[in-house]
Amino acid sequence: MPKQKTHSGAKKRFKVTGTGKLVKQQAGMRHNLEVKASKRKRRLNADQVLSAADTKQAKRLLVR
Repeated sequence: MPKQKTHSGAKKRFKVTGTGKLVKQQAGMRHNLEVKASKRKRRLNADQVLSAADTKQAKRLLVR
């Protein structure tokens, strides 16, 4: 049986940490940055751990 391919969209969006959690970049840092406060931009720039509900689906896409 052939190997299962990793979903190419998922591998660009999620990173697996050493403990097996999935990390994603938060939305909202692409445009209109002059309108947003510096505090908000710092918060949005940080990586965020994927919620437990989304982790199961994302791990399936990443073939893990």
